[in-house]
Amino acid sequence: MRELYFSDELAKLHNASELLDSKYGAPGTENRKEFDAKALAYYYSVILRDRRKELKMTQNQLAASTGMARSYIAKVERGETDIQLSSFLRIADALQMTFMPKISMHP
Repeated sequence: MRELYFSDELAKLHNASELLDSKYGAPGTENRKEFDAKALAYYYSVILRDRRKELKMTQNQLAASTGMARSYIAKVERGETDIQLSSFLRIADALQMTFMPKISMHP
């Protein structure tokens, strides 16, 4: 009896791909591309914010060292802006980080 209940419960579980597909559409659709871009922006924002805090640096100090506005730094840290690569590299440099992108060609 326990095995049957366990099987029923397992059948109700979903993996992350299924949940993303149902909420944002299949990979390659416009909704999914938009979600993926926002998720990536948030991912990098957390890395930058955590590093700034690790260095015990304020947003004002980071803004001053990069020549950017504090409000822009705040938007970057919340993942609310589409950051240019040059801006990302300036911020990373001010945070004593090295960014090494991996570039691959799609078939």
